[in-house]
Amino acid sequence: MVVPHHATGARLARHRLADELTEVVPPALLADLVAVLAELVGNAVRHADPLPGGVVRVAWRLRPTPTGPRVSIRVTDGGAVAGPLMREASPDAVDGRGLHIVSGLSTRWGVDRDGLGQSVWAEFEPSGSSRPDLVTTG
Repeated sequence: MVVPHHATGARLARHRLADELTEVVPPALLADLVAVLAELVGNAVRHADPLPGGVVRVAWRLRPTPTGPRVSIRVTDGGAVAGPLMREASPDAVDGRGLHIVSGLSTRWGVDRDGLGQSVWAEFEPSGSSRPDLVTTG
């Protein structure tokens, strides 16, 4: 789906994801997926350029496994001068925790870059085990 490169884009993406996956994934996993998607779209809006047309592309994929669904989320934007970086936020900071949330809730996450922009993705294994790996390509 495409959403506006605007704060409303995260809300639209969250609602669509929740509507489509409520009956498909366990509630705890759905909550993690919604939180991570909101962070990734919010970061794209705050820190990156839009794709042509002033949009951000959002996608998710479910792959069944014997132990439950494996889910991946991908948010594609027009890129930024500096790629996504995890920062240390002080306890009273108003921002700087988004990628820590993504890392803590997903099994792994990363960034793919090409000549048109970047995609930040996160994967969720059915076991729910968290392994905060960052993978960067491109």
